[in-house]
Amino acid sequence: MSTSTTAPDRPATAAGEPATGVEQTQPLSILRRHWRRTLLIAVVVLWLILWAVLKGTQTLEIGGADKTDIHLWLNSVRDAFDSARDTSAVFQYVVQPITNGVNGLVTGLQSLFSQGSATRPVPEVGWLGVVALLAWLTFTFAGLRSTILVTVCVLLFGFFGYWQQSIDTLIVTFVAVILCAIVGLPLGIWMARSQRVSAIFTPVLDLMQTLPSFAYLAPLALVFGIGPAAAIVTTIIYSLPPLVRITEHGIRNVSPTTLEAVTSMGGTAWQTLVKVQLPMARRTIVVGINQCTMAALSMATIAALINGPGLGQPVLQSLQSLDVGGAFVSGLAIVLMAVMLDRTTTAASERSAVAARFQKRSRSGLMPGPRKRRILVTAGAVVAAIAVYLSHNYLALAKFPSSPDLGTPLANAISAATQWIVSTFAGFTGWLKDSVTALLVDPLQSLLAQSPWWVMVIVLLGVALALGGLRAAAVTLVCEAVILGTGLWNESMKTLATTLVATLLVIIAAMALGVWMGRSKVVDSVIRPVLDALQTIPSFVYLVPALALFGPTRFTAIIAAFCYGVPIATKLVADGIRGVSPVTVEASESMGTTSWQMISKVQLPMSRSAVVLAANQGLLYVLSMVVVGGLVGGGGLGYLVVAGFSQSQLFGKGLAAGISITALGVMLDRITKYTAARLGRV
Repeated sequence: MSTSTTAPDRPATAAGEPATGVEQTQPLSILRRHWRRTLLIAVVVLWLILWAVLKGTQTLEIGGADKTDIHLWLNSVRDAFDSARDTSAVFQYVVQPITNGVNGLVTGLQSLFSQGSATRPVPEVGWLGVVALLAWLTFTFAGLRSTILVTVCVLLFGFFGYWQQSIDTLIVTFVAVILCAIVGLPLGIWMARSQRVSAIFTPVLDLMQTLPSFAYLAPLALVFGIGPAAAIVTTIIYSLPPLVRITEHGIRNVSPTTLEAVTSMGGTAWQTLVKVQLPMARRTIVVGINQCTMAALSMATIAALINGPGLGQPVLQSLQSLDVGGAFVSGLAIVLMAVMLDRTTTAASERSAVAARFQKRSRSGLMPGPRKRRILVTAGAVVAAIAVYLSHNYLALAKFPSSPDLGTPLANAISAATQWIVSTFAGFTGWLKDSVTALLVDPLQSLLAQSPWWVMVIVLLGVALALGGLRAAAVTLVCEAVILGTGLWNESMKTLATTLVATLLVIIAAMALGVWMGRSKVVDSVIRPVLDALQTIPSFVYLVPALALFGPTRFTAIIAAFCYGVPIATKLVADGIRGVSPVTVEASESMGTTSWQMISKVQLPMSRSAVVLAANQGLLYVLSMVVVGGLVGGGGLGYLVVAGFSQSQLFGKGLAAGISITALGVMLDRITKYTAARLGRV
């Protein structure tokens, strides 16, 4: 007689009885595992249904000249600020001294280096003295190659016809960087030495880095008025975070073994900082100064909207008059300045290694030794002093010569070339613009801006919850409330649509280029320097070629944002692909995996957190550029910010647009960051 046995993990059940144990919980576990995907699909389906039924209702759209109560209240706040400047103790004893001090500093430096004063028609130090001083300083801190680069670039500023504006830009940038260093270096050191201080300031720095540059302009103009003071304060706030963060990173990453050795020898905290941490972190700190300088230059050009001096003024005027040639030449001057500052500060960060090689070569007689170099620096100082004296006393050496004029012929040539390109390739550029607009921009904008506001509130909350979790949803809810409070919900959705389209294009390009770079060192060595160079270009400049090809439209803002966001996103994807374990790659190759299978099944899934981080950074870069695109017909919130500066009655609306941009940026940043963090834990 045989007996039947039942497997312990699959208990027998009578016919018709429900399954129990693992069989009963399996669907529930699957549902729990895929609830995010299920929620996301449900939200999208519900959204499409409600959009089809309720399209065009309760969109909160207002006319371009219409103002809500919040806009009128913000106008009254501006009026109150203006009237309080002469009566408020805060303005009289805090704000006004800062404003007067910064304006006086800038005016003094301008009369010294770039333009005449009330008592002298030319600056105290003429162009020859300025060139000699900059060359000497560069040789002292960065070496001979950088000296040649700086000398050539500074002379080109004058030959392009933008000597005064270029020196003004350098003045604003240098003043902002020096003030950033005075505040940022001690703060970074303090954060590195105290976890509590770091925990307090890190969220503030996160917010400062998240905000698009346009968001800073209106509030600071409200406090400091328009002019150099507001421009420099804006530039400081925008460029301070990278310096603080990199300084903290450099100090914190000094070898713990070294610190323990110094402590065991009785070294005090001050001695440890001065003798060990700062010297060992010097190169990293100089990299922070490099990033701070590049951010300051980028913001200094945009600050032209609040009457900041410098090269931003001719770029802005050329963009507003659709003068492509003039915009190109002034934009080229900004690019040259960016390259000059980037290469010089980078060379300064590598000076210790260069000095070591310099000393080694000097022993063989190939290069002058440190003593001879000090003689050269001293001789350079004497030559610079003589040049300063001559430029102060002789008009020909004080006022930059009007010939050779390279700017006018170059502007004319660019305008003619642009007209030829536009007329020759009008069919292609028109097709590209119309295709992207019809297939991507218009449908997405209709979905976002033509859905009832409460539907979009629910959709954004659902997407945030599905992708980033509860914390992302909580931040999204707060940001939605802020946007609704500004009365610019519809314009915010239009800006969001443009941002998402540009981000999609950025991610497609970054995935293609990044995977290619990550899988090939040769390709990486060719493409990465190009991406590095593109990252040095201030955002303002990207508008020029886009405007030349596509005219003042939304698509122009998308193209400029695409070019601005691709470099950072591509490098992050490439680094993520390269960071996949070589053991895993070799194991997959040994199993006969094809290249496409390797990419789609191994490398991209294992680097998904890097891909999401690339999407995060690409999105933030795109958002900052899309709102700047309001200058060239981009519409949305960026246009309202610009209108707020140009039309007094719309200042409140422009300020509200800046607040909406801030909320939009924070919301998108938190969703993508929490998504990246969640994927990194999976």
